[in-house]
Amino acid sequence: MSAARMHAVVQSVFGGPETLGYAETGIPEPGPGEVLLRVAGAGVNPGDAVLRSGRVPELVELPWTPGNDVAGVVERLGEGVTGFAPGDPVYGMLPVSRRGAYAEFTAAPAEALALAPKNLDLAHAGAVPLVALTAWQALTVLARVRPGDRVLIHAAAGGVGHVAVQLAKELGAYVIGTARPARHDLLRELGADELIDHTATAFESAVSPVDTVLDLVGGSYGPRSLEVLRPGGLLVGASIDPGMDEHRAAERGLRYAWVTAAPSGAVLDRITERIEADRLRVLVQDTYPLSAAAEAHRAIETGRTSGKLVLVP
Repeated sequence: MSAARMHAVVQSVFGGPETLGYAETGIPEPGPGEVLLRVAGAGVNPGDAVLRSGRVPELVELPWTPGNDVAGVVERLGEGVTGFAPGDPVYGMLPVSRRGAYAEFTAAPAEALALAPKNLDLAHAGAVPLVALTAWQALTVLARVRPGDRVLIHAAAGGVGHVAVQLAKELGAYVIGTARPARHDLLRELGADELIDHTATAFESAVSPVDTVLDLVGGSYGPRSLEVLRPGGLLVGASIDPGMDEHRAAERGLRYAWVTAAPSGAVLDRITERIEADRLRVLVQDTYPLSAAAEAHRAIETGRTSGKLVLVP
């Protein structure tokens, strides 16, 4: 492979994991305000599988390289970039574009990046950005969680969920999570106060009123979650099929908001502080070689992963 070429995951048609090809392609050039990264780790998220499937085709221009989560080393700076230098270890969340993180190199907006936590290897750091930014937006911006609030987190052991448990606890909340029993010990270690086995118990019959629900499951969980909110409480949805909208919630005297993370190096600086102070952990269940992206997508689509999956070039 020549110096101007790289390997990347390339998808040309929507469909199942088998549509994720592995090919040699050109190394992108960083544009104004961008940096070229040598990728060390690319997080795999459920949203990646949604985009791959074609359920929201308006967001994707094919052919493309998927992946929003990235960590790596700065190779080259585009015009006008300050604050970073070649050799810097960085991480960030990329906007959806044709140049994603499932590659040996990618170009990223400098404003989306932050210096990576010193106590994480770079592959692990690639697991952090999207889940941390989503949990931060949901709990600190939308819900404005305060000490003493009661917060219910669905899919608490998943990528966003296990980070949200820790952030909600740091904000002073009483944290309740739904998860399979095998995940309960881990979630207690991360700070959960109360756990519900959703495979054996209907959560709405087991939870007394809460101030906020973070629904990372969607579907029927949306309307069911209204049953456990106090008057004026907030349901935050984060799935492609939330099963809920603002009007339905308002009919019950409740509030609804949909959370979507936005790239932000400034917020990641605050996440870095917490990771380096051992106040926040982002767990990686498995790593896969870049060429095994399809296998990683099959795993993420089971809905039973704990923490994150990462592709390593």
